[in-house]
Amino acid sequence: MKSQRSSNVPIITMQNRSNAFRICPNPAGLYLGRIGLAVLLSFILAAAAIAESLQLPAIVEPASHERHPGKLIFVELVTPDIAAAKKFYAGLFGWSFQDFQGGGKLYAEVLLNDSPVAGLIQRDIPPGAKRQPAWLSFFSVDDVKTAKDVALENGAKVLFGPRNLPLRGEEAVFSDQQGAVFAVLKSSSGDPPEFLAAPGEWIWCSLITKDPDTGAAFYQKLFDYEVFELPARPGSQHLLLSSGGYARASVNSLPVNKPDTIPHWLNFIRVVDAVKVAEKAVSLGGRVLVEPHVDRQGGKIAVIADPQGAVFGLLEWPEAKNKEVSK
Repeated sequence: MKSQRSSNVPIITMQNRSNAFRICPNPAGLYLGRIGLAVLLSFILAAAAIAESLQLPAIVEPASHERHPGKLIFVELVTPDIAAAKKFYAGLFGWSFQDFQGGGKLYAEVLLNDSPVAGLIQRDIPPGAKRQPAWLSFFSVDDVKTAKDVALENGAKVLFGPRNLPLRGEEAVFSDQQGAVFAVLKSSSGDPPEFLAAPGEWIWCSLITKDPDTGAAFYQKLFDYEVFELPARPGSQHLLLSSGGYARASVNSLPVNKPDTIPHWLNFIRVVDAVKVAEKAVSLGGRVLVEPHVDRQGGKIAVIADPQGAVFGLLEWPEAKNKEVSK
């Protein structure tokens, strides 16, 4: 099914505490290394079961009670070595951590300037087994059951849940019809406000998929997105998803030179200098998968793997510069 889209690309404004910014980053053509879908799913789902045995914290403190359906509101890292992950991300972004334990399980809430940023889940790898650490994206919904019904009606699979965690909210994990894994969450504490992310916070997410038209149509039905087609390289597509007057995500073609790459969501952290942060990531034991380079909006982007192999992006966003989407 083709997505319903507009030929007129809007200027989408986001508040940065005191200033308005026009935002539409373009992280198209990025690469997540070849991994087995079954391997990734087994790791994420086992970690989801672990989280159920813990009393996880709220994602917004103090509670906002805001709702922004379709917004990326939280991200969790499933990792076999939570201590190593803490060391890497603390050194790279200045994150701090608060541990939660129960039933022999370990979860760490990630904080930046005392505000929740993400979560880390420890998931051990049995000797000889091959598992892929990964960041799991959580999108806001008004009703998880409705999201489940819509997802199933449009070719998705339910991988876990729905389940209710008293302080966190109700959540479920899905794979879309092309295999990209994501989660939905109705947060008990509400969603983060509509502010431009500070350095060290998540600023963008991008779906890399085989058929961008089909992918955009699926998420349009699920989150009531508007879909806008942006200029792209020959043979590829770059679509923008927006809701509530804000850019939410992009949908991009899989790179033609990496035919075995599976569809996936890739999340980006805002940085001041992508080159310096990429160099620091390497010094801390990470790898650069996509070297820092300037995107069409003028800021640099890069893709990094942490020491255990979990992949994330870096995205510059200058404080003093507004950006517009070209028609």
